[in-house]
Amino acid sequence: MKPFLDGDFLLQSESAKQLYHDFAASMPIIDYHCHLSPREIAEDRIFENLTQAWLQGDHYKWRAMRIQGVNEEFITGNASDQEKFLRWAETVPYCLRNPLYHWTHLELQRYFGIDRLLSPESATDIYRHATEKLNSREYSVRNLLRRMNVKMVCTTDDPTDSLEYHQKIGESGFEIPVLPAFRPDAAMNSENPTLFRNYVLKLIKVTGYSIKNFEDYVLALRTRHDFFHHQGCRLSDHGLEEIYAEDFTESEIKSSFLFLLSGKDLDQNHRRKFKSALLKIFAYWDHERGWVQQFHLGGMRNNNSRLYHKLGADTGSDSIGDYAQARSLSKFLDGLDRENKLARTIIYNLNPADNAVMAAMIGNFCDGSVPGKIQWGSAWWFLDQKDGMISQLNSLSNMGLLSRFVGMLTDSRSFLSYPRHEYFRRILCDLFGTEINNGEIPNDPAWVGKIIQDICFHNAKNYFDWPYSITEG
Repeated sequence: MKPFLDGDFLLQSESAKQLYHDFAASMPIIDYHCHLSPREIAEDRIFENLTQAWLQGDHYKWRAMRIQGVNEEFITGNASDQEKFLRWAETVPYCLRNPLYHWTHLELQRYFGIDRLLSPESATDIYRHATEKLNSREYSVRNLLRRMNVKMVCTTDDPTDSLEYHQKIGESGFEIPVLPAFRPDAAMNSENPTLFRNYVLKLIKVTGYSIKNFEDYVLALRTRHDFFHHQGCRLSDHGLEEIYAEDFTESEIKSSFLFLLSGKDLDQNHRRKFKSALLKIFAYWDHERGWVQQFHLGGMRNNNSRLYHKLGADTGSDSIGDYAQARSLSKFLDGLDRENKLARTIIYNLNPADNAVMAAMIGNFCDGSVPGKIQWGSAWWFLDQKDGMISQLNSLSNMGLLSRFVGMLTDSRSFLSYPRHEYFRRILCDLFGTEINNGEIPNDPAWVGKIIQDICFHNAKNYFDWPYSITEG
């Protein structure tokens, strides 16, 4: 019987162990999509305790605690940090076979050297030990990034964000670039005229522009796109139920904008057309600037209206949606490709039923200009667990070139989430190692090891047009 979470965790063959330990383990991390706080990096925050570093904002853990029957007071309520941690410790033993069980113990090991299983019996000692470390400068957020060999971080930012903390990070001389990513989801919100109008007012305040019509609106957004570029941004990102690719006329979009600005609702058809128009404009800008555009598709958000009204978005009541993806995605990409305005693109799906659709779709629009121009992104959100990763890697291998994959990202709000890269790398190496042992691929550790290192680091380093050089050292 193998010990739990030992050095060969998830590695089921000697070939897998060699690939991981000799090639993957030491590779740096490029975290090209996450939700870390630029402010906390700029201020080099030192956490007061383990709860603040580990549980605040982590809706993965919140969902598990709710399922376990923990009262909301001990999740997002007014209970003390230590009480919240104790409720999490009570939940963890019931998380067997959930990825949270692996992530929890990997993070305790990698950051704090704690090998004990988290349980009610060990909770007080673990909380005290980790909190003592987190209270030291050695465990500030910048040093947490250094500890995990992170070489680049890309946050997720609204076009109206001032990017003041990104600027402060750059001015501080911090050696790990922290770059923004342009995420204009709120700018496309055609469902709620009140929210849309508030967003326009916010954009007016940030740009100083007068926005009275759609042309003004686009100009103001373009100003922010330019501003982001000058601050080092090289990626856009969109969190959408599906790609919008409706046919529209210019007059329809202009009228829809005025309707929204005046507080009037659009019907479903015109909402989709309005989003389609903006999505196309953003795609043009990304191509012009040489950015990579990312599309996170299939999330069904804020299912629990009670929690949403109490706590807001991203608090653990989102789900997998069953939206149709193929036709509109093909139409959108084809239209841009036909005009020679298709930027490098990464597509992420949340519904595993769409795996084969995505794996097949990306091969349609690669044009030889760059390896893997259209990427199927790593298993995301509900799918970034062992089965989800294996399914994504297998589908990508069967229908595309896994060797050109840009690899893993954290998509996290926690500075303690970087062992997820290790988790991914171990799964990746085990897949290759198993097929070496089965005689399905050659027993050539040097070449297979190179492919592994490319997926872990080099492909992402070369795929994006970074404004900084990134080295392994």
